[in-house]
Amino acid sequence: MITWEDFAKVDMRVGQIIRVEEHPKARKPAYKLWIDFGPLGVKTSSAQLTRRYRKEDLEGRLVVAVVNFPPRRIADFTSEVLVLGAMGPENDVVLLQPDQPVPLGWPIG
Repeated sequence: MITWEDFAKVDMRVGQIIRVEEHPKARKPAYKLWIDFGPLGVKTSSAQLTRRYRKEDLEGRLVVAVVNFPPRRIADFTSEVLVLGAMGPENDVVLLQPDQPVPLGWPIG
């Protein structure tokens, strides 16, 4: 069990994917994402979303991401945020997103 204080340390925000590219140097199939978080700016993420999503399905989509992890190098790309999704048994990710439009950068709580 974690405490409320532990949970409150995780900064989750709503962002919009504005650019998607293949990430051929990643060990597992992935996309490079550029995500606009409004006042927080544009952040990058490497995400293993290739099983369910085509690049063109992702551009413009709202997502939820953890924005306060330290940046991590994935092959030749810096991943600054962790995009959240429900995980199937074979890393079959289904993205989390708000069911109504909200301003970019809104916190999740």
